[in-house]
Formats: sequence, structure tokens, C-alpha cells
Amino acid sequence: MDALSLQASARSESKAVPPYLYVTVLSSLSIMVGLIWDISWHLSIGRDGLFSAPHLAIYLGGVTAGLFSGYRVLRLTFAGSALERAGSVKFWGIFYGSLGNLFCIWGALAMLTSAPFDDWWHNTYGLDVTILSPPHTVLLLGMITIQLGAIVSVVAYQNLGGATMTTDTQNRFTWLFGFSSGFMVAMLYTMASEYLSRHDMHGVLFYEVASLIFPLFLVAFSVASHSRWGATQAATVYSVLMLVMLWILPLFPATPRLGPVLNPITTFQPFDFPLLLVIPALAIDFIIHRPSLSNAWLRSVVCSLAFVVLLLAVQWPFANVLMASKGHWFFGTSKWYFGSDANWEYRYAFGPWMISSGLDLVKGLAIAFVLGVLTSRVGLAWGSWLKRIVR
Repeated sequence: MDALSLQASARSESKAVPPYLYVTVLSSLSIMVGLIWDISWHLSIGRDGLFSAPHLAIYLGGVTAGLFSGYRVLRLTFAGSALERAGSVKFWGIFYGSLGNLFCIWGALAMLTSAPFDDWWHNTYGLDVTILSPPHTVLLLGMITIQLGAIVSVVAYQNLGGATMTTDTQNRFTWLFGFSSGFMVAMLYTMASEYLSRHDMHGVLFYEVASLIFPLFLVAFSVASHSRWGATQAATVYSVLMLVMLWILPLFPATPRLGPVLNPITTFQPFDFPLLLVIPALAIDFIIHRPSLSNAWLRSVVCSLAFVVLLLAVQWPFANVLMASKGHWFFGTSKWYFGSDANWEYRYAFGPWMISSGLDLVKGLAIAFVLGVLTSRVGLAWGSWLKRIVR
């Protein structure tokens, strides 16, 4: 059978959404729920062993994605048809599978490797003082790889089906892509959250870090999505996930198990209120889908300018709202580590060293703009690559 016949047959198989795609996206959700829960656990209880409930949610997502992808690779390798293998990637000279399957398997292996490493680290050195400790970095890389596997798996089927899919199937793929990309944005925010708290929102480092991370992914998701609102959907999913976790976790009791306890608490401390990324994401979607902006570098400049200006316009004043809320349940600003002084004078105020102004502010925003241009350009290239994936 010739290549055109193989491609046509593969396209006919892509008209339905394979069950393993749902499983992979749900695995990504399980990882994010467990990760946010784990951060809240550390803030509220302290460390509580390798098999704490949040850890189990994280590992459940990793193991599930790895097992389903591994099964698919073994099935294609030893029981797959010539048509199925023709639409797969051959690796290690023996195995056949999709690119998304490979990412999920690698990610699951990295996550499982990090588990005993993390337990040894805590037993040897005690509590982590940062999110990006060595074992956590291995774990986060594994989780991101699985989330990337979910995105790649969805776009591969989405690209392969094209116009041959029914409207219902196209909508399903659009939503799956929106969910998987939104969970990725939530992961990125979580990794950089030490620089993105409400106390950081009047400092230039906040905008530099945000411009280094988010334009790359929002631009890529806008380009790769079959919807005109790929970046907006990702930002919306991120926001909804963060809000749901923010409002649900404080409903459950929690008591610190480590000392000293400077801030006695009785419920789980929530994670942060989501950044207002939906606003710049809307602008990015509008810019990406303007035919008049065909030059990639010009498009990157406009995307970066829109991102920095709009994020500054909404996040700077919103930081004042968060500070003024003083523990309101809606904004989750009651969050405070049990080992920190609850009466700190800057708990609901900006310290002088937290505020950038004058030349420092201008220089910092200029750096953020340049970073945004570069990451937007990379995002355009990555998004174009995602649109071409069919395996």
C-alpha cells in the first residue's frame, strides 16, 4: 500500500477520540490537583511522608499516563497493523508508538525516580526551603513531560483528522487541547510561584519572570489550537483550576505537625489567587489571528508589548485589591505558613523593598518586553511545530 493510502487510512481512524487521550488529559489533571494540594499540605501540616494523600494523587497521574502509553506502545509493536505502525514513531530500533506516548513514558519514569530521591532528601536534609529543590526538580520535569505528552497526543490526532472530522469530534479535540494546555500553564505558574506572589506584583522581577514564561506557551497554544482562542482557553482553564482549589482546600481541617507554630491554623491554607492571564491571552489570540501581521518578528514584538502592558495594567492595581482583602475567602489571602509570624506588619502591605519605581521600573519593564519578544518568537516556532505533528 502506498504512502497516500496509509495517510488516508490513518485519517479515517482519527475521526473518533481515542479513550487513552481522555486518560492522559485526566492524568495531567490528577498531577496538578496533587501538586497544588501538596503545596497546601506543606503550608498547613508540614511534611508527612512519601505516601501522603497529595503525593498519591501526583503519582496516580504519572503512573496512569505511563501505563496507558506503555500499553499502547507494546500493542503497536507486537500486535499493531502495518497501517498503525506507519503512523507511529519507531524508537530504539524495536518499539513503535506516538511521540506523545514517548513523552508520557519518559515523564512517568522520571516521576518514579524522584520519589525515593525526595524521601531520602527529606530524611537527610530536612524540609525543603524552595519548590525547586533537586528532587522536586526531577519530579517537576517528569510532570511537565507528561503534560507535554498529553498536548502532543491531542494535537497529533487533531492535525491528522483535519477537515474529515465531524463537528462534534473537532469540538472534543478543541476542549481536550484547551484542558491539557491549561494544566501546563498551571504547572508553569506553580513552578515560578515564588516570584509571582501578591507581594511581588509591584516589583519588576514579577513581570520579568512572567514574560520569560507565559508568552512562549500562550503564543504556542494560540498558534497550535484549531480554535481562534487557544491562548484564552488555556488561561481560562488555569484560572478555573486555581480558583476551585483555592476555594475547596480551606473547607478541610488541617493542623501543623511540625514546630515552631507561630501561626496556629485549623484548616488547609490555600494556594494563591490566579494571575489575570486571561486579559493578555485574549490580546495574544487577537494578534496571532490577524492576517496583516505575517512577519514572525513583528508579531512577536506586538505580542510581547500587549502581554507586558496588559499584565501591568491589570495585575498592578489588582495587587492592591488582594492586599486590601485581608484574608477574604474569595481571594484566598488568608494563606499564611504556620511557621511564619501571623502579625508581620507587611502581611497585607508592600514593604518598601518590594516596590519598583522610577528608572528601575522602566528598565525592568524594558527587560520584560525584550524577554517577551524572544519567548513569543520561540512560541511561534513551537506552535507551528505542534501544528505539523501527525504521529
